[in-house]
Amino acid sequence: MNVIDAYLTHLTVERRLAANSVESYARDLSQLATYAAGREAAVEVLQRPDLEAFVRALMADGRSPRSVARAVACYRGFYRFLVVDGRLPASPADDLRPPRAWKVLPRYLSVEEVDRLIESPDVSHPRGLRDRALIELLYATGMRVSELIGIRPADVNLDASYLTCTGKGDKQRIVPIGDAAGTWVRRYVREARPALLGKRSSPRLFVNARGGGPGLSRVGFWKILKGYALQAGLTRTLSPHMLRHSFATHLLERGADLRAIQMMLGHADLSTTQIYTHVLEQRMRTIYDQFHPRA
Repeated sequence: MNVIDAYLTHLTVERRLAANSVESYARDLSQLATYAAGREAAVEVLQRPDLEAFVRALMADGRSPRSVARAVACYRGFYRFLVVDGRLPASPADDLRPPRAWKVLPRYLSVEEVDRLIESPDVSHPRGLRDRALIELLYATGMRVSELIGIRPADVNLDASYLTCTGKGDKQRIVPIGDAAGTWVRRYVREARPALLGKRSSPRLFVNARGGGPGLSRVGFWKILKGYALQAGLTRTLSPHMLRHSFATHLLERGADLRAIQMMLGHADLSTTQIYTHVLEQRMRTIYDQFHPRA
C-alpha cells in the first residue's frame, strides 16, 4: 500500500471521515502526487520549497483561496500522518500556509522608475543629500516608513552593511544594506546630518530640515516622496509602501528566496509574503500575452 492509500485508509477507518471528505482529500493528494511525479520524486521526499511552489501553482491555476486553504490543510495532515506513522522524521508542511486572498495586488515601480526617483534629489545641499539617503535606504531594505524614520544612528552598522530594525510589536530584525545605500547613508551622516542639526541633537538618524526635534514624521516623508515622484515624471500616485513592494518584487524577480524576503520584510507569516509571487506571475502572463506569437 502506498503512502497516500495508507493515509486515506487512516481517514476512513480511524478518523471515520465521511466519504465525500475522503474523496476531497484523495483529489488533493492526487494532484500533489502528479506534481511530485513531474519532478521525478515521491510525495514523501518533497521538501518545503517544493510544497510552497506547488501551493503557488494552485493559486496561479485560478483555484479559489478557500479551495487552496483546504488543500494546504490536507497536506499538513498528510505529512503529519507520515511522521506519526514513522515514515518521515519531520514534516515539511508543519507551518505551510495558503496565500492570503488579496482583492488588489500591490502596486510597485519598475527598476527604471526607482532609478529616476532615487536620482531626483539635489545632493549639492544637505536636505537633498538626506532625501537621497532616505530613498536609497528605503528601497535597499524594504522597511516600513515608520521603521525608517525611527532608525537611530546606533541601529546602523555601515562597516558590516546591516541595520537593526524595530518593527511591529517591537520585534527587532536584522536587514542587510547594499553598497549603494550604504554609500549615501555614510555621506549623509558625514556631511548633511551635522549641517542640519547645527548645535542641536536628535536621537533619530534622519532629522528634519530644521534640525533637532523628534525627526521626520510619516506625513512629512510622504510629502517629500510625492515631490520627488513628480520631479521624476512618475504619473502614478506614489506611497512609501510602493517602494517596499518594489523591493520585494525586484528581489523575487532576480531569484531571491521567499523566506529570506519574509525575514527582511518582517512578516510574521509566510502567507503574507507570498502575495509577491502572484505579482510576478501576473507580470509573466502579461509579457507572454504581449510577445508570444500565438498568444
